[in-house]
Amino acid sequence: MRANPLRDKWASGQLAWGGWLTIPSSVTAEAMAAMDLDYLCIDMQHGLVDYSDSVHMLQAITLGTATPLVRVPANTPDNIAKALDAGAMAIIVPMVNSRAQAESAVAACYYVPKGSRSYGPARVAAVEGPDYYAEANNAVACIPMIETVEALSNIDEILTVDGIEAIYVGPSDLAISMGHRPVTSHPDVTDAFDRIVAACGRHDVVPGIHATPSLAPDRAERGFRMITVVADLLALKAAALTGIAQARGEITSIGESLY
Repeated sequence: MRANPLRDKWASGQLAWGGWLTIPSSVTAEAMAAMDLDYLCIDMQHGLVDYSDSVHMLQAITLGTATPLVRVPANTPDNIAKALDAGAMAIIVPMVNSRAQAESAVAACYYVPKGSRSYGPARVAAVEGPDYYAEANNAVACIPMIETVEALSNIDEILTVDGIEAIYVGPSDLAISMGHRPVTSHPDVTDAFDRIVAACGRHDVVPGIHATPSLAPDRAERGFRMITVVADLLALKAAALTGIAQARGEITSIGESLY
């Protein structure tokens, strides 16, 4: 199988930088894959991407060196299996709030004896080679999302599930769950970040999170080791607004948001 930059970063204790893909286009996926990123995640939950789109986007990502991830629409075996069979090397699973839900996600991501994933690797075996089945359980990563008060209260139980090597914080949903607007600067929310990172440290799990370029240094300082810093549609909008403002000779402030 090919090298996995994301796993290499985890193994060496380094910080992995990533991008987020919400536009259903192999062209934008290919352009993002040409950047110096450790991973790219195709968002099938909140993005505009369906399964057929995701296959073409995974093909484009394969042309680069970033590890291809997919955030599935829901924590179900069929969603997870199809993303893996299409070529995803890690699955981000939304709204994992309990140990039982984490165990369900793990079971869907791995072949026996580690899980109960059905065999039928479609595209991924053709791309990764004849050793895919033998190496898949060591190469694939199951990454539950921690994005609710319930998940926060169950964090230690979730992190002790065998097969969980990383988690991913959804900061906006976490803020909403805590009774705040979907902004992540509230002290309650940043305190929750610290609690999650501390729990990951106790259980040797990699903490990941959505961020923006301006927020990334703070998230890195807090101990997150997998940070998404650019999203395709938001980057397009920000670049367009900047270009328009510069052309008009205006000074404008462009807000940052990364769900």
